[in-house]
Amino acid sequence: MWQTIGLGFLGGVLAGNGVPHFVRGITRKQYPSVFGAGPIPNLIAGWAGLVIGTLVLWWAHPARHPAPAFAAISCGVLLIGLFHAGPGAFGREDAPD
Repeated sequence: MWQTIGLGFLGGVLAGNGVPHFVRGITRKQYPSVFGAGPIPNLIAGWAGLVIGTLVLWWAHPARHPAPAFAAISCGVLLIGLFHAGPGAFGREDAPD
């Protein structure tokens, strides 16, 4: 069960982190990421986060322990969402989009 919880949380964080980067990439907006702030690096970073997050969630075997898996995945997505909504990786920039 602990493997499901740990991998579920990690997969939720990775997939949840991939969403804003992917969205910024396909909408051609600047957004800081490890690979750069342009749309193409963000698209690639977001896509990679979604793919890796999906693989980690597959390895978590959530069907074995559905309730703990759901809770862990939900907490991971919420945590990374709060991070992006708050300070973000490079500090808060209040510049308009």
